[in-house]
Amino acid sequence: FLEKNVALEGNATQSSTLNRRASAKNAIDGNRASKHSSGSCSATRQQLDPWWRVDLKQTHKVSSVSITHRGDCCHERLNGALIHVGNSLDNYGNNNPICGAIYAAEAGATQTFCCNGMEGRYVNIVIPGKRDFLTLCEVEVMGIPDSERC
Repeated sequence: FLEKNVALEGNATQSSTLNRRASAKNAIDGNRASKHSSGSCSATRQQLDPWWRVDLKQTHKVSSVSITHRGDCCHERLNGALIHVGNSLDNYGNNNPICGAIYAAEAGATQTFCCNGMEGRYVNIVIPGKRDFLTLCEVEVMGIPDSERC
């Protein structure tokens, strides 16, 4: 079975929305443009533990999650962010197992985190224990639906 970016067909939501140009769905629009002003990035308001989540609508085997960082400013805000994959919505999905952590976000860069077939319907990105904005210019989730396994 061919892996594909299953986030494109998902539904995105986030803990808050900075303004009408910063909708959660902008991070799964298939566009890696990294300027916030391009209208292709999601952004929360400044808050404690900001999070973003995509609902893949069914459980998938997730091989990797790629995140495109903001390029025009503030990419370092993502340092310390955790990527969760799982089927639970406890704590908005932020209690699911961790696939990876961002330690060195580079401006405008796309970073890929290997999840090695972790199973989940929800992929969350959260900045725990910090009061900040969460801005994501693209989130790509490579995987296959569980229903397609032999």
